Amino acid sequence: MLRITRRVYWTDSRDVLHWINSDHRRYSQFVAFRVSELLEISEPAEWRWVPTRLNVADDGTKWDGTPDLTPESRWFTGPDFLWLPESKWPHTPPLRAANTAELRPHLLLHRTVSISAGINYELICVSKFSKWKLLRNCVALVFRYISNLRLKTKEQPILIGPLSADELNKAEEYLFRLAQHEGFPNEVANLDSICLTETTKSLPKTSPLYQLNPQLDERGVIRMRTRIGACQFATEAAKKPIILPRDHHITTLIMKHYHHCNHETVINELRQRFHIPRIRVGFAKARRNCQRCKNETAMPHPPIMADLPPARLAAFTRPFTYVGIDYFGPIEVALGRRVEKRWGMLITCLTIRAIHIELVCTLSTNSCIMGLRNFVARRGTPRKIYSDRGTNFVGASRTLKEAMAAINEKQFMEEFISSETDWIFNPPAAPHMGGCWERLIRTVKANLMAIQSSRKPTDEVLRNVLIEIESIVNSRPLTHVPIDSDSAPALTPNHFLLGSSDGSKPLTILDNSGSALLQNWRSSQIIANQFWRRWVTDYLPEITRRTKWFVHTKPIVIGDVVIIVDPQLPRNCWPKGRIIHTKVGCDGCIRSATIQTAKGIYERPVTKLAVLDVRREEQ
Repeated sequence: MLRITRRVYWTDSRDVLHWINSDHRRYSQFVAFRVSELLEISEPAEWRWVPTRLNVADDGTKWDGTPDLTPESRWFTGPDFLWLPESKWPHTPPLRAANTAELRPHLLLHRTVSISAGINYELICVSKFSKWKLLRNCVALVFRYISNLRLKTKEQPILIGPLSADELNKAEEYLFRLAQHEGFPNEVANLDSICLTETTKSLPKTSPLYQLNPQLDERGVIRMRTRIGACQFATEAAKKPIILPRDHHITTLIMKHYHHCNHETVINELRQRFHIPRIRVGFAKARRNCQRCKNETAMPHPPIMADLPPARLAAFTRPFTYVGIDYFGPIEVALGRRVEKRWGMLITCLTIRAIHIELVCTLSTNSCIMGLRNFVARRGTPRKIYSDRGTNFVGASRTLKEAMAAINEKQFMEEFISSETDWIFNPPAAPHMGGCWERLIRTVKANLMAIQSSRKPTDEVLRNVLIEIESIVNSRPLTHVPIDSDSAPALTPNHFLLGSSDGSKPLTILDNSGSALLQNWRSSQIIANQFWRRWVTDYLPEITRRTKWFVHTKPIVIGDVVIIVDPQLPRNCWPKGRIIHTKVGCDGCIRSATIQTAKGIYERPVTKLAVLDVRREEQ
């Protein structure tokens, strides 16, 4: 096995030798990178110079006629001097100055400045910093660098390791002086002259610091002379707080450093050490300009409450022409010795607010279809059906949500959508769009809780209970109950379904003559029209006014960054996304939008979207 004990690299370029033996970082990126690659695998002492006429590598790149590539040529045997002793190898001449074309242009500016207490000099551009702690540490590192340069000149050990408390205090005092020099230049000059002349002269009365009784400490920082100097339990910082200008960037950074805590706590802590004029105004401004605070406090701004849909105002139409569907449950029933779950399908008429309850055994698509067909057989075919999405049919039950996700909406639509019936789905997570049936489900649940017993009901008992609750809910008044007993009774859904609030009718003698039948038919039409006229005059005014969302708001637009409000999750877990599509309602307002998030695409109502106040790159 061949063992290599020494390596020698040859080049006919003196510039390359000069680059290898010098600091390659001074040159352009191309030269610096190539030289650094060579130094990773070799040492500068291993490189030697060879004349161009003896450079074998030129035979492969610089041809002078036909190249000699025979087995006896130097391309295969190497240059002749390699067969001679090392003393007869080409000698490397003294390196001359390299070509300056590859030097990286740079400019060194040497300036002697004083950073003493009385001189205003901005050592670091503080406006480029957004955090107080980072600015303070950078200034402390600059001071350490200056101190280490002085120690090097004295051949003393330099400072290394983490920043000490003295270094951080020195950096803070410098930043306080800088803010005071820029915020109160005249006051600093006057206080300096007072200290030098040792007079009792005070600041002019026009000075903003006149009433604060300021003084310069031994570090050159302006402090307020308070009246609690004799208190033994107060700190020196509380006895003589540092005066800072309210609108300076350093003051803003200090307030931002503390402002994520309780508001009054932050102001109290700042007052323990600083005196900032109108501190509450400056603190509120810092919170308004903080992106983190804007994200944490962003809330949805719903548009003005939409007008009622035509289905809610369809007077003089058959009951259950426009219906809304929702589920409630589960309810446990006893079947022999086993327990099973049942659900209730609530179907409400959007016009007269009557309800119809069907008991379904499962949450499968077939059970839902059978429940709807039972409703159609007894109440007639509806013209429009409104419902939530499959995963939002019920509230918080995880089992119900998982089962409802398996409901086939396509099969529903194929079964019920025709030329006479249309099925409309509300956007996900939009319970306010189905407030008609959501409120009635609450009423049904309240009645169920009122008659709940310790024993689990059977299917027959549960069906009877739901029918009784249906009758109770349909007999509720839609309008205010009149105080005067002589007034007409309050209008109820049963008036449209049964002719009276409880369905009772006076007994009469049967008369099946033609004139009597015609007169009875006309009387029934007159009574029905009276109910509808009362619906228009008594019930319709009750639903005219808006109960919330009274004003127009700025609509969301495509490209807005939003967070999706989810009451089931903590706020810091709400997903963020970007609006990619919007849907406009009948009134021209945007009511829902499609959001692109990191985990997929969602459709949500505007009431669940909080727009983040962030600037786009194109703006």
